[in-house]
Amino acid sequence: MQRDGINKSIWQETTFPELPKSPDREHVEVIVVGAGITGLTAALKLREAGKSCVVMEANTVGFGTTGGTSAHINTVLDTPYTAIIEQHGLEAARTVVESTRKAISVIKENKECYKIECDFAPCSGVMYAQNEEEKQMLIAIKDALAKVGIPCSEVDSIPVPASFVYAIEFEEQARFHPTKYLAGLVSAYTGIGGIIRERTVVQHVEKKNDVLQVKTDNGHVLSADFVLYATHTPPGVQVMNFRLAPYRSYLQVWELEREIDCPEALVYDMQEPFHYSRTVKQESKSYLLVGGQDHKTAHHDNETNNFRQLEAYIRSLYVVNKKTYEWSSQYYESQDKLPFIGYYPGKRHHRELLSTGYGGNGIIFGTLGGFMMAELVVHGKTDFQDIYSPGRLGPFSAIGDLLVENLDVAKHFVKDRFFLEEIDELATLSRGEGKILNYKGKRIGLFKDERGELFAVDPVCRHAACIVKWNNTERSWDCPCHGARYAPDGRLLNGPSVAPLSQLLLTPPK
Repeated sequence: MQRDGINKSIWQETTFPELPKSPDREHVEVIVVGAGITGLTAALKLREAGKSCVVMEANTVGFGTTGGTSAHINTVLDTPYTAIIEQHGLEAARTVVESTRKAISVIKENKECYKIECDFAPCSGVMYAQNEEEKQMLIAIKDALAKVGIPCSEVDSIPVPASFVYAIEFEEQARFHPTKYLAGLVSAYTGIGGIIRERTVVQHVEKKNDVLQVKTDNGHVLSADFVLYATHTPPGVQVMNFRLAPYRSYLQVWELEREIDCPEALVYDMQEPFHYSRTVKQESKSYLLVGGQDHKTAHHDNETNNFRQLEAYIRSLYVVNKKTYEWSSQYYESQDKLPFIGYYPGKRHHRELLSTGYGGNGIIFGTLGGFMMAELVVHGKTDFQDIYSPGRLGPFSAIGDLLVENLDVAKHFVKDRFFLEEIDELATLSRGEGKILNYKGKRIGLFKDERGELFAVDPVCRHAACIVKWNNTERSWDCPCHGARYAPDGRLLNGPSVAPLSQLLLTPPK
């Protein structure tokens, strides 16, 4: 399978079932935009309810974050419940816990009903502190877990060879193989008449004559009663783009000298940014998966250095044989640390729905978001719709966070137009390297491939006109404002942009 980065993840070994050919339709009840865990969870539930449904995927199934996740299945989230209680209150935090349990039950039900072999393994979670400051933070987290109803206890040993001064353990966690599960959803959905159209970019949605007209990049127009956005950020320049911030996380898989050292639990330290680890199975052998080094997309001078730092961290703890995989993945943080799931705000109708802002908990909230959107279409209501409503204003403290994020967007919009790297000779560009430079009085993004061939693009993002930055580990042009990403030759990898970067000629034709 393919995904949105040049570095291969361990989950890409999965072979997806061949998609059945289906006749073109002029109208369906529901169009789902995006074929990751959110979109396919929603589509399956809609077909189970008898709704005609088409999933439109800009690339291929699993191309986005689902193919790059760490695949933690958890009730204890990346955002501590101390922060959720502070921003949203205790009752809201308890509702969040209930919703995560619902998401886990949906995964279990799909796995059992459709006989999906996805290496699902219940396990505990462990979090540990390495100094007094971290200890006090972790004690507060333990107290918050007790308040929201997640049983946890202090422990005097941890499943990783790290020094620690305090640790807790909690149940109700699990891990699985995300793309095997996704392949199972594809088989289940298409097996009951569902349609998936790959390499189809939804460019515009407009309400006309009581239906939604959906225009794609190939010029086709299809009508639907409902459109569900399962794409992290809805396509085009939308208000929701400014309520989200894109981040990247880095992951590696290692073969250890002693397979027994691979932790059965989901393990988290308290560093900033924190590291997370788990065991992953491949051909009956256990490997160590570790992630971390998170930062805002396109806000790091040298992305490759994050892999070096992650490797140094792993080697400081384990005796390793070899590294088998490394990759990075993108996720989006919402303004108040909870996802947006429900009706698209600002629309005068309840025909468009979205699910986004999962933070680092895409498996849980992607499943929950797909289930909730399907429930809203079928029944007009669903559990948890108030707390995750995209129309919510959120706590006052979150408004400040939103202003900071968008101030950062404005800073990049202006600054990057004046601080361009000057290169006198194109020959100074190394093979496999990309840079933004001035050439013949014009600003261009230039990439030189391994054969020495040059690819030139206009570096102005096609979403909101920010200037993209070269990602030297995934070999992509990344937008620092809203997270749109492009291949070296300008092809669109991730929205919210709906168009590729413009390609440029380096010299006029003779």
